[in-house]
Amino acid sequence: MRAISQEVLGGPEVLSVVERPLPALGPSDVLVRVHAAGVNPTDWLHRNTGLYLGRPPFVVGWDVSGVVEAIGVGVTILEPGDEVFGMLDYPRGAGGYAEYAAAPARNFVRKPEGLDHVHAAALPVVALTAWQALVDTARIQPGQRVLIHAAAGGVGHVAVQIAKARGAYVIGTASAGKHEFVRGLGADEVIDYTTTDFAETVRDVDVVFDAVGGDYGLRSLRTMRPGGTLVAIVFSNREQVVAQAKEYGVRVKHLTVEADQAGMAAVAELVEQGRLRVHVDAVLPLEQAGEAQRRGETGRTTGKLVLAVRSDV
Repeated sequence: MRAISQEVLGGPEVLSVVERPLPALGPSDVLVRVHAAGVNPTDWLHRNTGLYLGRPPFVVGWDVSGVVEAIGVGVTILEPGDEVFGMLDYPRGAGGYAEYAAAPARNFVRKPEGLDHVHAAALPVVALTAWQALVDTARIQPGQRVLIHAAAGGVGHVAVQIAKARGAYVIGTASAGKHEFVRGLGADEVIDYTTTDFAETVRDVDVVFDAVGGDYGLRSLRTMRPGGTLVAIVFSNREQVVAQAKEYGVRVKHLTVEADQAGMAAVAELVEQGRLRVHVDAVLPLEQAGEAQRRGETGRTTGKLVLAVRSDV
């Protein structure tokens, strides 16, 4: 099969198309013929540093949508021919930038009929991250005030919709040019972080979702009510934030996304109900994975970037 691999750590130029054997199919696994693969910041983080994967060679990518090619011993919930989407085991189950991927059957759910493979591939990592942060961790309730940073980004624009689906009052931060987009997702307020200090203008927040890092965690604490929850997926000063949060009476959680069939089923249901849509900024062919990551690293994309693994997606 074709896959995108790297022999050394470095920039997008280290990625190249290689031929690799099909992934091994173990008990309870499914082999998926990948039609499209999502691109996420963790992909280029691993490309640059190795992080959880160690030294190359390796194939990054955790978002996939495709068709079940084969099932392992003990699989009862999926059959060959089923159209599915889901997240490979994070972090060590990487391998989405390839024509085939193998993972436990319960990492996947059937793809909604009205959702094409490109948009399905864009969802799993960001949607599960947002769901696990807002629903599983923060347990947001109707009427609560939720502050979502980078609300036009990949995970942020999905988080806005999940928070609204749960009945929250949503405040998002985004550059001025993306305000209309974020409001179109359902945000009640949008703040231009380039001209306005959200920490000076926002108050009485119950839940903060921080996908930015830096000083955003510390500044966000000033917006929060006692008893609130700050969930971050990027932490550069965790100890300082946790210590400061105690003074504010705020709970702080650092989230690493996990594969989760129940979460994926909830995401699929929101899609089917028309309450969740993913915005795809661009679709590039698999062999242009380096260019996709280069675009993503600029931080200027809206929503998600996706790799078309098959030409007919």
